[in-house]
Amino acid sequence: MARTKDPKKIGAIVVEMCHVLGLEEARQQFKTLQIWNSVVGESIACATTLERFSHGQLFIRVKNPAWRMELNYRKQDIIVKLNDALEQTIVKEIIFR
Repeated sequence: MARTKDPKKIGAIVVEMCHVLGLEEARQQFKTLQIWNSVVGESIACATTLERFSHGQLFIRVKNPAWRMELNYRKQDIIVKLNDALEQTIVKEIIFR
């Protein structure tokens, strides 16, 4: 294999391979789970547990009913922040349990 003057970063290679293998949605779902804490902040992150993310629906376990009610009020704002951080609309709905 010949060396190139402009080597690719490993992150770019992973993104390219995910696209080629048809794993782009899975990669975006994983990225959504990774950025949850930074997007919602420490207090909400401590009160929630990520369960799963599939077909645009993010399922979140909440500590108690009071937090669930508060997060339901903030749901649209959280969806917008997540999609902005992902730079595309991938999260369509959040279900708090």
